[in-house]
This record gives sequence, structure tokens and C-alpha cells, in this order.
Amino acid sequence: MAATFAVKTKRARRETTAYSDLALRQNASVLEYCRTSMSALSGGTAGIIGLTGLYGFVFYFVTAFFLSILLLLKAGSQWNKYFVSWKLLFTNGLFGGLFTYILFWTFLYGMVHVY
Repeated sequence: MAATFAVKTKRARRETTAYSDLALRQNASVLEYCRTSMSALSGGTAGIIGLTGLYGFVFYFVTAFFLSILLLLKAGSQWNKYFVSWKLLFTNGLFGGLFTYILFWTFLYGMVHVY
């Protein structure tokens, strides 16, 4: 049986909401998969179009922010059914995906523009 924990909300009646630990881990895993896929795709794009230096890093953070907005729109007004905090959508795996981004960025930049 999956463990659950309660979180107090800021509603008028101070209701507590129970979250399934298993469901939260699954949602975090899906979020990490989306962020890793986005990092690979945007790194490849940055390498192919030839971004260098600071412009490449800005491109990563813009695409990561865009992905977070799309996930927030996908969840709609009921995002609190899937995540404990909306900040988790914006920060979870952000810097972990940066390494994947740099890997694809430098590899495809070298393949297209150097060789």
C-alpha cells in the first residue's frame, strides 16, 4: 500500500489534503522525463542553429520556462491534484537537464559547424 501524507492548505476551513507518495513520485518521474527530452531537443536545436556562449544558455532557460508554462497549462487550474507546489513544475530537474542540454548542444554544434 502506498504511503500518504497530509498537507495543510491555505483555504478558509484549513482542510488537509492527502497525497499519495507513489503518485507524487510518478508525477515527478514524468516531469523529469519531459525535462530531459526537452533538454535534448533544445540542445540539438541550439547546436544546429549555431548558438554560442551566453546565447546558448539563455536559450536553454527560455525553453525550460516555456516547457514549465506548457505543463502548467496542461494541468490547468487543478495543478494541485498532481503536485504539492506549483514551484515544483518550474524547478524540478532544471539544472539536471542543463547537463543533457550541454551534451547535445556541443555535440551537434561540432558535427554541423566544425566538421
